[in-house]
Amino acid sequence: MTTPPERKKNLLPSSPLPPLREIIGRYKLAAKKSLGQNFLLDLNLTAKIAHAAGDLTDKNVIEIGPGPGGLTRALLETEAKHIYAVERDDRCLLALQEIVAAYPDRLTIEAGDAIKLDVTSLCPAPRVLIANLPYNIATPLLIGWLKKITEFDSLTLMFQREVADRLTAKPRTKEYGRLSIIAQWLAIVEKKFDIPPSAFTPQPKVTSTVVHIVPRQNRKDNVEFALMEKVTASAFGQRRKMLRQSLKKLGTDTEKLLAAADLAPTARAEEIDSAGFIRLAEAYQNTLIS
Repeated sequence: MTTPPERKKNLLPSSPLPPLREIIGRYKLAAKKSLGQNFLLDLNLTAKIAHAAGDLTDKNVIEIGPGPGGLTRALLETEAKHIYAVERDDRCLLALQEIVAAYPDRLTIEAGDAIKLDVTSLCPAPRVLIANLPYNIATPLLIGWLKKITEFDSLTLMFQREVADRLTAKPRTKEYGRLSIIAQWLAIVEKKFDIPPSAFTPQPKVTSTVVHIVPRQNRKDNVEFALMEKVTASAFGQRRKMLRQSLKKLGTDTEKLLAAADLAPTARAEEIDSAGFIRLAEAYQNTLIS
């Protein structure tokens, strides 16, 4: 489909953008370990991440931790309606204003800590979330967004590969656990591609992986998030024990609970897929109601 001339005009910056490395030098943007910063400066890779998010036409994009704005630039080259970038580093906030000046109608910078912010309040739907996440807070951030997963069209996030492996893990693998179950219960999770440490400044010690997360439509269950967290925490609290033992923390008759969920009492948590945990959570929820 050919982009209408007026839309193409809107995608062009009103003034030329200086190279990223020039921006980093001008604002002395040495990455801070305390903020988990590792800057991705390869514009081919940032464009690849933007592409992994799918068709962004007329969608509002929320970016977390833009840093000097490498990924931000790539997102502005898509058909996204508007970019809302959340940044807590004052140095980067100043640098990002140069991109705002070039794209005054399509980029808004929000100063704040994403882990304390309800990002869905930044813009109306349809909204997608795209981010190169700091390793040290990536999982807590994701859990917070999963609690509101229906508020997003998709999440395209970069994690260290270990976390990406946990998100997509299958039963009977060492990576499989609570995060696997909760993510796969609520969404379709797909690993897109790896990014080597050499692509970042400074280089991290681990490989990164871009993951695409799409909410499951028309879920049949009505299990509450907090209740699923409680059930999975109990089951995996003693990972190697049989469920009839590990689920005793729930304070109910585990044999009846497992029978209602059609699960063998001798099974272990790591053997049960997300569908099995949904049945288990539903059965437990019913015991609380009755």
